[in-house]
Parts: sequence; structure tokens; C-alpha cells
Amino acid sequence: MEHVPQQAGAAEAHQAEAHRAGAGKARLWGAGAGALVVVAVLAYWLGSATGGGEAAPRPSPTPTPSASLTVPDVYKRVGPSVVVIQAGKSLGTGVIAAEDGTVLTAHHVVKGAKDVNLTFADGTKAKAVVTSSNPKRDVATLKPAKLPEIVVPATIGGGVSVGAPVVAIGNPLGLAYSVSTGVVSGLNRSAEKGDLSGLIQFDASVNPGSSGGPLLDARGLVIGIVVSIADPGGDEAFAGIAFAVPIGVALGDEGDGEPGPEI
Repeated sequence: MEHVPQQAGAAEAHQAEAHRAGAGKARLWGAGAGALVVVAVLAYWLGSATGGGEAAPRPSPTPTPSASLTVPDVYKRVGPSVVVIQAGKSLGTGVIAAEDGTVLTAHHVVKGAKDVNLTFADGTKAKAVVTSSNPKRDVATLKPAKLPEIVVPATIGGGVSVGAPVVAIGNPLGLAYSVSTGVVSGLNRSAEKGDLSGLIQFDASVNPGSSGGPLLDARGLVIGIVVSIADPGGDEAFAGIAFAVPIGVALGDEGDGEPGPEI
């Protein structure tokens, strides 16, 4: 009879121990569940931040402007697009402005010429006819009778600002494919006699034979067509001031007029 109370006491003690163990497990499970919740939230946040799952919207990055090129790189890129023009006794420069080989040049280079002969950068020679002319802006386009095996049109650019670096490629004084550098000195200028207006003024060296050549920005884009120099001495010598028709105007159509001082 004395064993019964002892067994009952043992059972009660066992139940109490089991209750304490269960409570401990419950406490551990509660802590573990809380940790899992924290880990899950953290994983979701990290997944959103790295593109996994439903990522939070992000602002688009600002586009990085195209890097400027060195002058040798500009020449390497655009040189194949430059053309030597011989129109009667007039020597000038042109630039391939389209994939069909259309050459853009200065009107006064080909004005009145019966024969227009082109020499491309690879040595290909061809005759050409004037397909359009705008004396008011001193620009003209030519269609070659023959094209080089590989036609490399120049890339047309856009706006320009005062102080920006520029590169001119042309045939000054018959020195074919000469390169000069400078900056944009002014905008919306008029040539010496006022016949041309809205011009880009620049100080890269150009001389007779440079007319019709491309004026390029630091990325090698055509921003103008060289048409004139300031000639205070009347000797057709470069005085540090030259002018180009902005490319947007050169490609437009603004009627007839008279060209400015020729180079």
C-alpha cells in the first residue's frame, strides 16, 4: 500500500518533468520560428535588391556620353570618307555623306566646272556630276560615276558649342589629307563680305583647297562643311579665322544666293 502513493508521486513528477521539457521545446521552437521569419524577410529583401523575385523599381541610369577620340583616331575614322576634288582649275575637298556615295562639298569648288574629278581615299578615281547646289549656303552634292570597293560614309553630327575642340581634314594648297585642330571660336557668324551667315567660326588651320572638307567634333562627327576664311590681307592666307556651314544647314534647302569668300 505504501507503493501506490510513491508510484503516483513518480507519475506526477514524470508529468511535471515532461511539461517543463515541452515548455522548453516550445520556447526553443518559438525562438527558432522567429529566427526563420527574420531570415525569410532578409532573403526576400536581398533577393529584391539583386534582381531575384519581384525586384523593387529602380531609377534608370543616366546615359554616359560617347567618349572623345584622340585626333589620330578621328583621322582614322573619317579619313576614308574624305575626297579630293579637282573641278577645272579649282581644287577642293568633299566628304562622303551617304551610303550611296553622295559627296557633299562647297558650291564654289564646283561652280561652273565642266569636268569634276574625284579621288577617293583608297586611290579610286571617278568623274562626278553635280546633283544639287545651294549657292546661298555655298554647298553642293555630287554623284560619282564610280565608287570605291568599300564606301565609308562619314557620320553626321549635331549641335556644337563655343570652345569645343574641332578637327578639319582637307587638301590645303594641294597637300592631300591634311589634318588640323582647333576650337569653335564663335557661332552664328557672317563671312567677311556678309554673303554667308549663321556660320561656325573656328581656328583650325585651313587654306585654299580645304573648301568643302568636313569640320569634325571630338567624336569624329561631321558638324560643318568648311567654306571660307577671313582674308584681311587679300592674299588667301590663313589668318586664324575660318568658317563652316553647320551640317544641318548644309543638308537643308534654303534657296539660291551668292557664295562668300572662297578658299
